[in-house]
Amino acid sequence: MATVRKPRAGSMQYWPRKRAKRAYARIRHSPQKEKGLVAFAGYKVGMTHILAIETSKFSHRKGEEISIPVTIVECPPIKIASVRFYKKEGSALKLKKEIFTHKNEKELAKKIHLPKKHSEHSLDKIKPEEYDTLRVTVFTQPKLTNLGKKKPELFEMSLGGEIADKFHYVKEHIEKDIYLETVFKEGEIVDLKAVTKGKGFQGPIKRFGISLRQSKSEKSIRNPGSLGPWKGQGHIMYRVAHAGKMGFHQRTEFNKQIMKIISNPKEITPKGGIVKYGILKNPCVLVKGSVGGAAKRMIILQKAARSKPKELPTIQEINVSEKQGN
Repeated sequence: MATVRKPRAGSMQYWPRKRAKRAYARIRHSPQKEKGLVAFAGYKVGMTHILAIETSKFSHRKGEEISIPVTIVECPPIKIASVRFYKKEGSALKLKKEIFTHKNEKELAKKIHLPKKHSEHSLDKIKPEEYDTLRVTVFTQPKLTNLGKKKPELFEMSLGGEIADKFHYVKEHIEKDIYLETVFKEGEIVDLKAVTKGKGFQGPIKRFGISLRQSKSEKSIRNPGSLGPWKGQGHIMYRVAHAGKMGFHQRTEFNKQIMKIISNPKEITPKGGIVKYGILKNPCVLVKGSVGGAAKRMIILQKAARSKPKELPTIQEINVSEKQGN
């Protein structure tokens, strides 16, 4: 029988393999798409499946009913907390001014120290052409959900379009709720950013996927067979699989399709609520496939950086079960 070979599970693309600083992701890169926000935030509910008619002409099951696994993400409206103006200095962007657009956001004050004076009118004195770009910090509203918390998540986000368009968008949405339907539509391809589940301290077999050693091996069975060359044994290379903390990393999944946006959450909320989450109260989005992170964790949906258009199947039925969940 041929020897079964398997690539290492610990990807060298992610180094150092360290835990995330916080339980929700941050946006490191944003595509320059159409005007307005390029991302939105929601809370992972769990998984279920939908029954749909395959419509792709490239599929051998065209015209047949298929089952598609989907992840439910509850998306309460978000708000703009502040506007940040940047200028280019060399090859880097430097923050020159930040203006908070809040008024009486009691929950936001639990997250950061807010200035005492309301600065909404100071936006009128800003000349956007004096800056190279602007970004906004937005915050979620978990008080509108069944999560049982009020302290919001706060993160920075880019806007699409020219700087004049960005500035106009900000002035239009000061103190207003921004809804999911104004940012994404059904069938759109998105990138998902999330912090994965934490697995705690794990051994090298679970952490890196190395093989078990033979039953009569010296000393150990679940350890790597070699720590490196004999000479210079005082130093062990970082590539050697060792036990350590696993999970709770920020990861991005590219090109996930939005199967359906549900405005009325009662359509998919079973009696008694969803396991590990509870009752849905806000619009939800069904994303094809699985999503990183535990239930109730914040997920960022972002316009796809390198999208591949996909045909949306015709949805017939959404499974609603009391046992559905993460």
